[in-house]
Amino acid sequence: PHPGPREVQYPCSTYVRCVGEAWPLTQDRARLEAQALIEEARHCPAHVPKVWKYDGTMKTIVMHYIEPPHIILRKGLCAGTVYPKLAEHMAEFMAATLFSTSRLAMSDTAFRQASAMGANAEMCKITELVIFTEPYGIASNNRHTTPQLDSTVAALREDAEAKVAISELKTKFVEKAEAYLHGDLHTGSMMCTQESTQVIDPEFAYYGPIGFDVGSFLANLLMAYFAQDGHATATDDRSKFRAWLSQCIVDTWQLFATKFLTRWSERAAAGGENSAYPALLFGQVAGGQAALAAAQSALMAEVFRDTLGFCGAEIIRRTVGIAHVEDLESIQDPEVRAACERRAIKLARTLLVLKDKACPDIKAVVVAADAQRQS
Repeated sequence: PHPGPREVQYPCSTYVRCVGEAWPLTQDRARLEAQALIEEARHCPAHVPKVWKYDGTMKTIVMHYIEPPHIILRKGLCAGTVYPKLAEHMAEFMAATLFSTSRLAMSDTAFRQASAMGANAEMCKITELVIFTEPYGIASNNRHTTPQLDSTVAALREDAEAKVAISELKTKFVEKAEAYLHGDLHTGSMMCTQESTQVIDPEFAYYGPIGFDVGSFLANLLMAYFAQDGHATATDDRSKFRAWLSQCIVDTWQLFATKFLTRWSERAAAGGENSAYPALLFGQVAGGQAALAAAQSALMAEVFRDTLGFCGAEIIRRTVGIAHVEDLESIQDPEVRAACERRAIKLARTLLVLKDKACPDIKAVVVAADAQRQS
C-alpha cells in the first residue's frame, strides 16, 4: 500500500481543447484554477480534491490523486450507471461553495476583496462568446447535426425572443457578482463512484450569478436524459435510468435550495456576518424574522429563474455551438441523434425565454422534458 496520500501532477492546457492550438489560453489560468480548487476545498472538502502545491514556473498543479474506480461522471451516465448519492453530493457542493463565497456569509469589504481576487476575465471572455453570442448567429465555431437540424438552427438565428433573452443573461453573467462560481460545472467536470463525488477543473471560476453553476449542472443532466433514447438497446430501453435522471434533477435543486437556506438561517440565528441582509434589519428586531423570510423567498425565486435561463443557454450551446457533449455525440445514427437534440433544444428555448413562467418549479421542468421527449 502507498504510505501516504497519493498525488498527481496536473499540467494545465495551453489551449482550448476542443479547438486546439489555434485558440491559445492565458497561462495565468493555472494559478486561477489552483486558487479556485483551494477555495472550493476550504468550503467543501468532501467533494473537492486537495491541492498540495502550485508551481508557477511550470504552470502545474500538484493535487490529490482521485483513485479508481472514480470515473468522469459523463462517461458513467453514457453507460447508464446510477449514482445514488449524486444529487446529495452536488447539492452540498453548490450550496457550500456558493453560499460561503457570497455576501450572505461575509462583510462587504471581504466580498469586494474576494471578488477582485476571483476575476478571470480571459476565461470569461470565452464563455461570453461560446455560450452567450455565437450559437445565435452564423459563426465558424458553430456546428450541428446536418442536414437534420438545419431548419431548427435557422429558426434559432431568427428568434428575436431568444436573442433578447440570451443577451439579458449575458448581462447577468458579466455584471451579477453573487458568488465564486466553478464556472464550467458540467458532468465532465466531476469524477464519481457510487459513494463519492469529486468536482474538478474549475479553470473558468469567477464571481458571477449563482444560477449559472446550478443551471449548467442541471442542463447536463437534462441532455443526458434526452440522449437515453439514442442509447437504448433491445434488452434495455433505458426507461429506469431516465426516471432516475428525472428524479436526480428534482432532488438536486430541492436539496440545494434547502441546504442553501439552512446555511443562511443558521448564520442569521448565530448573528454571523451577512452584509446583504444584516442583523440590524433582519435579526431579532421588530419585523426582522418576517423580513428575513421574505428576503429568502425572493432570492431563491430569483436564483431559480436564473437557473432555468442559464440551463437553457447551456443546452443550446452544447447542441449548436462549438463544444458538444458525448451523451449526444456518441449516438451513431444521425437521425436518432438529431431527434434527441431537437427535443433538447425545444425545451432549452422554453427555459431560456420563459423561465419560471413556463416552469414554476423544478418538477415542472422534468414534466416539460418528458412532454418534449414524447412529442
